[in-house]
Amino acid sequence: MYKIQTLNAIDSIGLKLFPTDLYQVADNVTDPDAILLRSTSLHEKTLANTVKVIARAGAGVNNIPVDKMTKLGIPVLNTPGANSNAVKELVIAGMLIACRNLCQAWNYVRQLNGDDAALNVAVERDKKQFAGFELPGKTLGVVGLGNVGVKVANTALALGMRVIGYDPTITIKRAWELSSSVEEINNLDDLIKQADFISLHVPLVAETKHLINAGRLKIAKKGVILLNFARDSIVDEIALHAALDNGQVASYVCDFPSAQLKDHPRVICLPHLGASTREAEETCAIMAVKQLRDYLENGTIMYSVNFPSVEMPFNKGTRLTIANANVPSMVAQISTKLAAAQLNIMDLLNKSRDEIAYTLIDVDGAVNDTLIKEIAAIEGVIQIRRLVK
Repeated sequence: MYKIQTLNAIDSIGLKLFPTDLYQVADNVTDPDAILLRSTSLHEKTLANTVKVIARAGAGVNNIPVDKMTKLGIPVLNTPGANSNAVKELVIAGMLIACRNLCQAWNYVRQLNGDDAALNVAVERDKKQFAGFELPGKTLGVVGLGNVGVKVANTALALGMRVIGYDPTITIKRAWELSSSVEEINNLDDLIKQADFISLHVPLVAETKHLINAGRLKIAKKGVILLNFARDSIVDEIALHAALDNGQVASYVCDFPSAQLKDHPRVICLPHLGASTREAEETCAIMAVKQLRDYLENGTIMYSVNFPSVEMPFNKGTRLTIANANVPSMVAQISTKLAAAQLNIMDLLNKSRDEIAYTLIDVDGAVNDTLIKEIAAIEGVIQIRRLVK
């Protein structure tokens, strides 16, 4: 029986996909085979040495020490695209509430006193201070054209906007999904200079920390609206605060409240609502559970942030899954061990990603514990599992 430790509340629709005769799922299981989580941080946690895989019901994995897991031979799985429609809708909503000053207007009305006649007088007198502008004809700059960015760009086009996009690493799949009317910008500074709205959709890595900084805010259009539903540290908050104060940035809409910005009159901070829809939570849970099961039962890896994608039909017999350092002769050494044990290889697939390699091997007989130990002892082998059908 496989043991799954859940570190956050996971939608029950997903959890029901774990067969009860094959899986034990709880937040307090000991010696888990897998960890299923959403936002819990693993950076300061000590994992049991039984953990073979980690799955996040969501896209970002900043709460997981990915490099450490790679060295331990543990794939980290995520669910890219599962919540992309939810985030897209929130970005579009953010554009609308910013350009029409809806939050400020709502707060104004809630503070009014008097009967209906008095309210009417006050509203007619003061409503001009909340006058906004419409989206058609305005330019949206989308930084990062992944699952969410492409959807935001295409939706903005349908709203009559001019859309420009910057993503030097856009995949072929996303390029096919992107409308041909989205204009490609090859330099981020050029995008910032042209955009009335800037929407950020990049992961937080060393290269993107403070991607939006004082220098880039200075060259932006005066009165630009900045939307950040990616990660907070992509924007330099100190520089942004100054740009908000002097009117260079008209509004900042984000999903990450901070003490520095949450009370600024030009800032709309939301409590990390990007994936907080019933549909997104269900889809993320279903996708994460299916990936966990496929890895544990078949050795298949899909949508991993640190391992290659590897999928091979499982022939009857014994399957070995091997994670090893991406160095020469590993497959040859493993094959030699199998040949010495008189085992015929029916199928083999080896793929690598950066410093890690992963191999699936189907053999036509039983693999005993002694052989498992011999393969595990090969220099460079990090993890080995034996699956039987």
